[in-house]
Amino acid sequence: MKLSDFELDVMQIFWQQGICSSPEIFKQIEQVKNVTYSTVKTIIDRLEDKGALKRDRIEDRAIYYVPAVTQSEITQTVLPGFLRRFFNGKATDLITHLMKDEELSQDDIAYLEVFLKKQKEKNQD
Repeated sequence: MKLSDFELDVMQIFWQQGICSSPEIFKQIEQVKNVTYSTVKTIIDRLEDKGALKRDRIEDRAIYYVPAVTQSEITQTVLPGFLRRFFNGKATDLITHLMKDEELSQDDIAYLEVFLKKQKEKNQD
């Protein structure tokens, strides 16, 4: 499933909030983007058409939607193209880039060491 940047912004709110109506999403989006309600509603309708959102219920005149896909599912479809475009398809280049620009705590480093150790063991099997 291919989503635009704006669609991903809307989905991010749904993933954080869960069930939302179009007016609720609009209130959050308008704080960071200069958009109209009809634009936000169009994006929500597109997300429903694509299968990223589904209707949960109708209260009065408001339709409430819930995510039909997880953030992880979308990440799996977006990440390979992102890696190809920006890092020549190499995850190690992305990881190196992130680690150079990020201040890692001792807890972060310990987590990464454990993760890498598990990956090594998995690759040896």
